[in-house]
Amino acid sequence: MYEAFYGLREKPFSILPDPDLIYWCQNHRLAFAMLEFGVMNSAGFTVITGEIGCGKTTLVRYLLRKLDDQVTACVISNTPRGQDGLLQWIMMSLGQPFEGSHPALFKRFQQFLYDQFSKGRRTILIVDEAQNLGFEALEELRMLSNVNTDKQQFLQIILVGQSQLKDMLRAPQLLQFAQRVSSDFHLKPLNMREVGEYIDFRSRAVGSHHELFTDEACNIIANTSRGIPRTINILCDTALVYGFAAGVEKITAELVDTVIQNKAEFGVLPFGLQPV
Repeated sequence: MYEAFYGLREKPFSILPDPDLIYWCQNHRLAFAMLEFGVMNSAGFTVITGEIGCGKTTLVRYLLRKLDDQVTACVISNTPRGQDGLLQWIMMSLGQPFEGSHPALFKRFQQFLYDQFSKGRRTILIVDEAQNLGFEALEELRMLSNVNTDKQQFLQIILVGQSQLKDMLRAPQLLQFAQRVSSDFHLKPLNMREVGEYIDFRSRAVGSHHELFTDEACNIIANTSRGIPRTINILCDTALVYGFAAGVEKITAELVDTVIQNKAEFGVLPFGLQPV
């Protein structure tokens, strides 16, 4: 809609995870370093947590791009709370038959891992939105990881989820699970300076040759979004629509204020001016 007006190849602030538009602030670099460390060092469990919209799924997509051909990776986003159905989802994500009783499925799962290992391949299971898993499902994952032996790593598991996941894993009943987590990181929101850099980076990444947002506009977006990238994207995308409609070349603080006021009055997200 506004891309041609602002000289952009594509929308810079889509809310869909886009590995091509990762802004590598220090926090995201550290999070990805821990992900990569877990993969390279055959960690049994790796855990990445963070607030909604902080970029966890985008980092996972980037990781999937970097994995070599000797890795079989599968991603589960529809996570059951109980153990019932979890192994079925895992088998389905691996492209394997998922019908049958739990013992039959486990035997098939175990054989799949052994076959992959015999071919010199590693298997990585990534569970996104893992905060939706209940204690029983997490315990089931721990039991599935027992397929690994003292010297052979057949399966690696990466859990990605909101802050509640971190709280769950600290519960006394999951102590055995927590003891198997060898790589973990909590992804924090962007600070005030990083929000401005994020907006400028994504604008220039899709073809802008000048700053589309004033410093004052970026500061207001930082305060309102609390540094959450997905919320920043929503505000910036809407501001560019308003800017295009008004025929202005640069997004000002006044225009962003109008966007926020309209969203506060008519939108569904609870926007409020809060410091980062």
